[in-house]
Amino acid sequence: MARAGLTAERVTVAGAELADEVGLDRVTMSQVARRLGVKDASLYSHVRGLEDLRGRIALLAADEKTIRIAEATTGRSGKDALVAFANAWREYAHGHPGRYTATQIPIEIDPELAANAPGPRRAVELTYGMLRGYGLAEPDLTDAVRLLRSTFHGFVALEAAGGFAHRRSPQQSWLRALDALHTLLEHWPPSGERASS
Repeated sequence: MARAGLTAERVTVAGAELADEVGLDRVTMSQVARRLGVKDASLYSHVRGLEDLRGRIALLAADEKTIRIAEATTGRSGKDALVAFANAWREYAHGHPGRYTATQIPIEIDPELAANAPGPRRAVELTYGMLRGYGLAEPDLTDAVRLLRSTFHGFVALEAAGGFAHRRSPQQSWLRALDALHTLLEHWPPSGERASS
């Protein structure tokens, strides 16, 4: 029988908090149960197992990150929107490293949960919407989305791993990277695919 007050949402939040503290790859069902003050078996009334819990953490994190990005970019366009978007992404990665990791690695997510989760869908809409402000259309939109994700994720992953040992501060390099991305997006090279279609 499920413990009163214990829900899939509570289990997910406890797992997410633990992931931020110890790293997503070090979260176990036993640790989550101890955090909630229940026996391990109690969790299985709410989540199917560790992979299900990781999938739920990924969806929670995608939703949280998307809400922050949406709030940061509302009413902004062009470089202002790009900088707000990027800063919200980086701040979320810094503040919630375990949850952030869950959004960046392959995790098998229950299709029904994924279908009802607004975060990933809204993230795509926000990203494409911002890039349309630069006048981009397919296939350039997809290429630009991949470039932004690679740049943002690469930067925060290297930063988290202590990969920026140079005396120039990472913040200065981050700002210059955003300047460069803005310039590139404003002067996106013509796509041979579009020209030939």
